[in-house]
Amino acid sequence: METRELRYFVAVAEELHFGRAAQRLAMAQPPLSRAIQQLERRLGVVLLHRTARAITLTEAGSVLLREARTALDAVEAAERRTRRAAADQPGVVLAAKAGASVELLSKLLDAYSAEPGAVAVEVVLCGPGEPEDLLRKGRADVALLHRPYDTTAGFDSEDLHTEQQVAVLPAGHPLAVRAAVSLAELDGLVDLPLPRWPRQDGSYPDGPGPRVRDHTQLLQLIALGLACAVVPESLRTQLSDHHAVVAMPDAPAVTTTIAWPPHSRSKAVATLVRTATRL
Repeated sequence: METRELRYFVAVAEELHFGRAAQRLAMAQPPLSRAIQQLERRLGVVLLHRTARAITLTEAGSVLLREARTALDAVEAAERRTRRAAADQPGVVLAAKAGASVELLSKLLDAYSAEPGAVAVEVVLCGPGEPEDLLRKGRADVALLHRPYDTTAGFDSEDLHTEQQVAVLPAGHPLAVRAAVSLAELDGLVDLPLPRWPRQDGSYPDGPGPRVRDHTQLLQLIALGLACAVVPESLRTQLSDHHAVVAMPDAPAVTTTIAWPPHSRSKAVATLVRTATRL
């Protein structure tokens, strides 16, 4: 299969309409239809169910859509990494979730800068799920990820540390005086809903909680009495007198991991990883 064919198929599979897909691809509809038919003949499978009213994906089509997205991301990542490798002043792009692992990130940058041959490190701070996405798409060379919320599948990685999670509540809330609270109790709070984080596509799940994009916004909402949250214990350093922390024995532990593409041969990335594991 050619990347051109994969792009054609992804457009049709996402639009479920040949006319809209052709417009998105800036091409005529007949050659697009022929290209999809040729792809089906070559694979020997039906990718799309076509009727006069609608187009739907077959099971084979759903698999190809998932695999095609991964393949196209890998091609784009290769292009970006190649261009960065040819830069006059090569550096490393490190992606991390804004507000998370602040102390670790600060120590890592200081320790790495003292290493022989250290290069410039561009730190990209972004929302939940985005560091993993940037790493997969080649926009970052290395990333700090947090399991179980991020996945390291397809990356090489080293676990750095594991910590428990705690509940953060507005100071003065009745639950703030408790020694511990459960996930079910937090989930059932009508007056203090859990926040809604964006999905990979930018949309938000349904629910009563406020929409948030970073920890700074979240902590302000909690201080105002508009939300509660479950966060790694290391975020205690960012809390103020307006917040209360309560233990959560049944919350899953969070493991901070440094991850990079398995085919990376960057000496700078290797030194950064060694520095992180040493810390």
